[in-house]
Amino acid sequence: MSQSPKLAILGFGTMGQAISAGLVEASGYPAARIQAADTHPASGKARAAALGIDLSNQVEAAAKGAEVVLLCVKPKELKGLLDGLTAAGALDHRPLVVSIAAGTTLEFLTAHTPGGTPLVRAMPNTPCSIRKGMTVLAPGPGVTEAQLAAARALFEPLGRVMDLDEKHMDAVTGLSASGPAFMFVILESLAEGGVQCGLPRAVAVELAAQMTLGAASMVLETGRHPAALKDEVTTPAGCTIAGLMVLEDGRIRSVVARGIERATQVAAGLG
Repeated sequence: MSQSPKLAILGFGTMGQAISAGLVEASGYPAARIQAADTHPASGKARAAALGIDLSNQVEAAAKGAEVVLLCVKPKELKGLLDGLTAAGALDHRPLVVSIAAGTTLEFLTAHTPGGTPLVRAMPNTPCSIRKGMTVLAPGPGVTEAQLAAARALFEPLGRVMDLDEKHMDAVTGLSASGPAFMFVILESLAEGGVQCGLPRAVAVELAAQMTLGAASMVLETGRHPAALKDEVTTPAGCTIAGLMVLEDGRIRSVVARGIERATQVAAGLG
């Protein structure tokens, strides 16, 4: 596979545009090597033009000319798209196919693509749109290291990338993909606490957001367990332990953990 394989991005919504922008603007991927296609391309035309990417509604033609096909459509749209591509012979040359559809298994992808098609299941999250994302890849049987590396290269400009067995992908969806929404609720709650104590709302939101960013960065950069870092902030009889006790009274740990569990259960039924 070439260093900058010819790429078809099928579905040019939020994630299709984010991946395109990361490739072109952050990694220097040649825009001429990317063909985007969407059945309703009008909404993405301005973004595609700004990136120098050709955008059309010809999904079969885009796939036929690609070494890598990235599927960025919703789970409910995936079967129709793949069946149409297969019927048109658009995947007969066996390109690497990467799907970001939540809850859609490698078994499903195999059933709706020509035999021998190399498949990778991917789960990015919305912070990829600002290149602070997390993407997890699950390669299908027979995917070579070179093909997996090509899949990684699509998402590395957007943040961190990890490989996992497919059995973990629903939990990844519940934690990593749904997680930003949970964090936005927690951030909002933190800011509301600051407002309750007299801070201007804009100040409270900025303090809460930067504090959260810094705390998360400490975990990633030090490699230490969050509990150890928490203990360093929690001095005896201090204000932090007083606040933590109130959070524990509200069962914050079990409520958040059960939220992830429920999101994982729903993710498993999306495909």
